Amino acid sequence: MKRVYFDSAATTCVSESVVNAMTACLMNDYGNPSSTHGFGRSSKALIEQARKNIAKQLNVSPAEIIFTSGGTEADNFVLNSAVRDLGVKRIITSKIEHHAIGHSCEALHECFDTIIDYVSLDENGCVQLESLKALLADNKGKTLVSLMHVNNELGNILDIEAVADLCQQYGALFHSDTVQSIGHYNVDLSKVKVDFCAVSAHKFHGPKGVGFAFMRKNTGLNSLIFGGGQERGYRAGTESVHNIVGLDVAYKEVYDNLEKDSTYVKELKAYFIQEITKAIPTVKFNGMSGDLERSTYTLVNLLLPVSAQKALIVLFQLDLKGIACSKGSACQSGSSKGSHVLSEVLFGDDMQKPSLRFSFSKYNTKEEIDYVVDVLKEFVS
Repeated sequence: MKRVYFDSAATTCVSESVVNAMTACLMNDYGNPSSTHGFGRSSKALIEQARKNIAKQLNVSPAEIIFTSGGTEADNFVLNSAVRDLGVKRIITSKIEHHAIGHSCEALHECFDTIIDYVSLDENGCVQLESLKALLADNKGKTLVSLMHVNNELGNILDIEAVADLCQQYGALFHSDTVQSIGHYNVDLSKVKVDFCAVSAHKFHGPKGVGFAFMRKNTGLNSLIFGGGQERGYRAGTESVHNIVGLDVAYKEVYDNLEKDSTYVKELKAYFIQEITKAIPTVKFNGMSGDLERSTYTLVNLLLPVSAQKALIVLFQLDLKGIACSKGSACQSGSSKGSHVLSEVLFGDDMQKPSLRFSFSKYNTKEEIDYVVDVLKEFVS
C-alpha cells in the first residue's frame, strides 16, 4: 500500500543526522551532567553547547534558554509561574490557542481566580489588534498576554511584533507559543520583545520529548520542578542529554537549510492548493490557510463539500489509502469533541462537513500531492 505522510504539524519524522547524533550520544556520552568527573563534564558540555547554539540563532543570551520536555511543559511553566511568582492577576489570550494554553488558563482561573479575557477574532480567526489594545487599556491588575505566533490548525500568522509593542506600551508581559514558527521562520528575539516563548523539537525533525522555554532576563519566574539545581534551578531533574543533542542537531540543520527548504515546502503548498481547487472546485480553506502570504507555508486546512454522514468516515477512508493527515488538531484526534479552533471560524452547515489539515515537510513530493488529490476527488464524488 502506498504510504503518504502529510501530518508534519502534528510531528515530523526525525532526520537521519539527528538519529545518528543521538545514538552516538547514548553510546558514548552517558555520564550524568551533574557529576564532576570527566564523563559528567562531557555530557554537561554537550548541553551547554546546545544552549549556546540555540541562543545564538535567536540572538539572546544562553542563560535565557531553559530545556523542557517540549512546548506543553514550557507553556505551563510560564503561565503557572507568572501567576504564582509574578503576581499576574489577568491573562489575555484567544479561544483558538493550543490546549496547553487554554486548559492552563481554565485551571488558573479555578485555582487562583485569575481573570481570563479573550481577544476578539475576525471571521478567519485572526487576532484583532484593536480588541487587544482595548483590553490592555482596561487595567485589571498585572497582565500577561498569551497569543500563539502561528496557529497549529489554521496556520494564521500573528503580527507578533505589533503585539509585543502593545504589551510594552501598556506594561503587560507577553508570552507566545512559537511551537509552529521557531524552526520554520527566522525569529530575532532581540528585536521581537516577547518575554517568554515555547518551542518543541519534534516540529522540525528533532526528537519528541524535548524543547525549551525562552525566558527573558530578570522576569522573575521561579522553579516549577523542585529538586537539584539543573537548568539554573528552574527545572530540577537529570537532563535528557541525548534528546538535547538531537534538538541541537535538528535546530542547526533546519536553520542551515531554511531558505532552500522553506521555498520548496511553500511550492508544495501552492501546488496542493492549485490541484485540489481544480479537482474539487467547491472546496473551501479554513482560516487564512489558503493564503500563501498570510498563513504559514507548512500547512493547509480545507473543508470538503460532503454530507455529515460521509464526514464521519473521511479519515478512515484516507487511512485505508495510506494517507496520514489530521482532522483538526492531532491533540484531539482521539476525541469525540470537535475542534475548538474550527468552532470559532465555521458556522451553520459547514460545522457538519469534514475539515482536514494537511501539513508538509521537505520530505514530501508533488507526486504524493497528486495521489492525495486523486483520493479526495474520488471520495467527494
